[in-house]
Amino acid sequence: MTLTWTQIVIDSENPHTLAHWWSDVLGWPVIYEEDGEDEVEVAPHADAQPTLLFVPVPERKSLKNRLHLDFRPDDQAAEVERMLAVGATRVDVGQGDDVTWVVLADPEGNEFCILRAR
Repeated sequence: MTLTWTQIVIDSENPHTLAHWWSDVLGWPVIYEEDGEDEVEVAPHADAQPTLLFVPVPERKSLKNRLHLDFRPDDQAAEVERMLAVGATRVDVGQGDDVTWVVLADPEGNEFCILRAR
């Protein structure tokens, strides 16, 4: 049996706005967006998998994510500052003060981590 992981689906109040925010911060192109459609997909390139698929939901996010994305940049401090400058916010999910990662949230409150370089 073959199973291919194709997408990470992110619920969003405004999929177009949030998908374009992620597209900009990751430098990934939008690979699917149709007029009249509420879903928007971004990926490193057209044939990449998994992609990020943003879909509409009527409610706002209210609790900590059960799943989140981790990113490992070359320079953690610079990447955190870049993300904050484009609209991310710092988030306390109970991680404490002595961890090696920084928890941020996108404009709709979805948490993600910026890890330290290896």
